[in-house]
Amino acid sequence: MKRISTVLGVDDLSLTIEINMINKDWGSLTKVAKHILSVVCILLCALIMSNCQSSHGGNNAHFQEQREQSDDSISYTNLLNNKSETQSSMVNGQWSTVNGQSSTDNSRLTIIFTGDVLLDRGVRPYAERNGVQSLFAGVDSVFRQADAVVINLECPLTDVAMPINKHYIFRADTRWAEDLKAAGVTHAALANNHTNDQGRQGLLSTFSHLKDVGIEPLGFGYTRKERLQPVVIHQSGVEVALFNSVTVPLENWYDLEDRPGICQANVSVLSETIGTYRASHPEAKIIAVLHWGAEFQTTPSMQQRIDAQTIISAGADAIIGHHPHVVQPLRYVDGKPVFYSLGNFVFDQTPPIANQAIMAQLTIQGDSILVSSIPVQIKQCRPIVSPL
Repeated sequence: MKRISTVLGVDDLSLTIEINMINKDWGSLTKVAKHILSVVCILLCALIMSNCQSSHGGNNAHFQEQREQSDDSISYTNLLNNKSETQSSMVNGQWSTVNGQSSTDNSRLTIIFTGDVLLDRGVRPYAERNGVQSLFAGVDSVFRQADAVVINLECPLTDVAMPINKHYIFRADTRWAEDLKAAGVTHAALANNHTNDQGRQGLLSTFSHLKDVGIEPLGFGYTRKERLQPVVIHQSGVEVALFNSVTVPLENWYDLEDRPGICQANVSVLSETIGTYRASHPEAKIIAVLHWGAEFQTTPSMQQRIDAQTIISAGADAIIGHHPHVVQPLRYVDGKPVFYSLGNFVFDQTPPIANQAIMAQLTIQGDSILVSSIPVQIKQCRPIVSPL
């Protein structure tokens, strides 16, 4: 028996056709048989090429979809040196445009969001020695190119110690409000689990001293309705509404209707409020700033994911989260960015994982939100932009 092998190269595949000939002599094949063999080989080759292209195309489409839907890594878009009007920003090495087509509209607003800022305990010696403004020197260039900088202020500003009964209690000097303003801070989220550390008088002191220096507090009010109201930024024809709420339990603290306090609205109430605002402000961009999640967990809980879907479905365009003290991934819910946790920012915790953080940069231009993550390394309580 004589064996005949025919090899056809197709992309990264090869086809080997082996024909065991019944006749010992190749010359005994008729011309008709040879023609049939040639046709069969051509048809098999075409079939394999078609399957190969289909398979590769499907894999590429799936890969692209995965990259668009999630981003577990941290990336940095150096917009300081970017003079172009590119309608996208870099996430995981890719330019990402969220919520709309690229626009030629000249209206533009860039907001930087940070994680927890503590001005007590291990941070206090650095603040007293060199001033609070020095704590932000490593991120100054990023702050200066933004139109607004929103921090999570993880301590009350009061010169009178009136601590409530809880495990961790912080207090920062009122004079440091001016340093925060000088560092570039424009807004401070107060709906967290530490601005109440010095009671309602300490909370009132924090609110008034921030307002006095021109920093706008988020999530504060004298009634529940006031606490639920967003702080609205108007600039260059852009309207951005910032909602702020804490959803984690607070120690020895009660949400009283007729007393000064922070927003403790649950996701159901917050979503209803966002939906109402969306209906009356269809052109606005709505951003929910949430103090939520579990401490030192690097992945969002199932409850966080459910809550994110609820808030986005209600009309929010983005969610900024903190409280876990570590970074949790940036995800996209219905095409909208959800920063589950930015981690710490100015903080004194020693575990290496607590000293890796990100800043969220959102640039609203026309109908689009340009999204980027800026990685930060915390050294001696001070955030420093990580090199690329």
